[in-house]
Amino acid sequence: MDHGYQNTGRTHFGTTPQQLVTHSFCDRASPVSPVTNLGSYSSFVQHIKDDTNMNSLQRKAQVKLNAMPWFHGKISREMAEELLTPKENGLFLVRESTNYPGDYTLCVCYVGKVEHYRVKYKDNQLTIDDEEFFENLSQLVEHYQKDADGLCTQLTKSLPKKGKQEFCIDTKSFIDAGWVIQEQELQLNETIGKGEFGDVLLGVYRGEKVAVKMLKDSSVEAQKFLTEALLMTSLRHENLVELLGLVLNEKHLLLVTEYMGKGSLVEYLRSRGRLHVTKKDQINFAVDTCSGMEYLEFRKVVHRDLAARNVLISEAGVAKVADFGLAREENYIVDAGKLPIKWTAPEALRQGVFSNKSDMWSFGVLLWEIYSFGRVPYSRIPLVDVVKHVEKGYRMEAPECCPPEIYEIMRQAWDLLPDRRPTFKDVKTKLAQLKVVTIN
Repeated sequence: MDHGYQNTGRTHFGTTPQQLVTHSFCDRASPVSPVTNLGSYSSFVQHIKDDTNMNSLQRKAQVKLNAMPWFHGKISREMAEELLTPKENGLFLVRESTNYPGDYTLCVCYVGKVEHYRVKYKDNQLTIDDEEFFENLSQLVEHYQKDADGLCTQLTKSLPKKGKQEFCIDTKSFIDAGWVIQEQELQLNETIGKGEFGDVLLGVYRGEKVAVKMLKDSSVEAQKFLTEALLMTSLRHENLVELLGLVLNEKHLLLVTEYMGKGSLVEYLRSRGRLHVTKKDQINFAVDTCSGMEYLEFRKVVHRDLAARNVLISEAGVAKVADFGLAREENYIVDAGKLPIKWTAPEALRQGVFSNKSDMWSFGVLLWEIYSFGRVPYSRIPLVDVVKHVEKGYRMEAPECCPPEIYEIMRQAWDLLPDRRPTFKDVKTKLAQLKVVTIN
């Protein structure tokens, strides 16, 4: 995540601000429409208030994903009927509606045929019959697994989707895992930046300054917001920005992180320049960032948006990787249309395939930013021509006064063949050795 010092302008994953209870966490090229909905939000908030005191005393745990093996995404009516074979009573799957975009279809076998039930949104809830309403697809399926309740038959057996499956995140999972902060515990102060999701405010939580990312009512980014929060619950490292918790109320979803007093790395470099940023500072920033990325590499998490704008500097001068809004597990495939071209590896832009090796390419660009004191990469090349030039062999020259050993790491990171790029573990070892020489 970022603290709002740089607005990339990327938007995707549509949802409404009230649809914050669950969302689809997709491991494939074309994410499904958000499996997101909120029932009675006021009662949900009261449930939070009742549960938070108890859970705040518990140790924070990683928020778990809830599997939806029966969700097949964008398949046709004919494909659903073909997949549901043999047509045993109660065999079912759920797909996206082809006739009503944004709605879903429950397909269930009965007496040798497949019945298709439209699952529609009404008052921000899901329903089939306008009598029973559900917060999300998982609750709907669970209900009809217990009782047919007007359907042709009870749901008895799901047809699992082959390959990567869909998941949903239930905000109650954040409560159960101890991540929800009561609103009265958090003091909100002035705005300190703008981010993809909305304003970023300075706050005070338990006597300490914190950064608060606020999801505005008008935002369509609840999907990414919750995905980022989910991922951050599982990542703990001294060189990653730490998630402190979430605040949920009727108007906002707030993501609370540690406060990084000196802002983004790119602004730090540009505002202070050569007069104040020393060689020791530069190697420290490089080592810190690489350490955070080595941890992500070990955890098989791909950041996908590594750049100096997404590294933050603490009051103590420690660099920490932030902005996990695009991060996913290893070898994630995505539409590359909204990605930062100058920082993204060619194979990721061309095929949409990301890995820790594509992160290494981005790290090479980040190193160039550090040693050029925050200059814009490829400044003399039109944006639309950057990939073409790079694939033909063009590489940025070493920044002025950049140590040759550092530039060699950049060159290795920019190898067109991902497998030939170094690992973050290897680069960290080299940088640690250079740090000793620089400091001494």
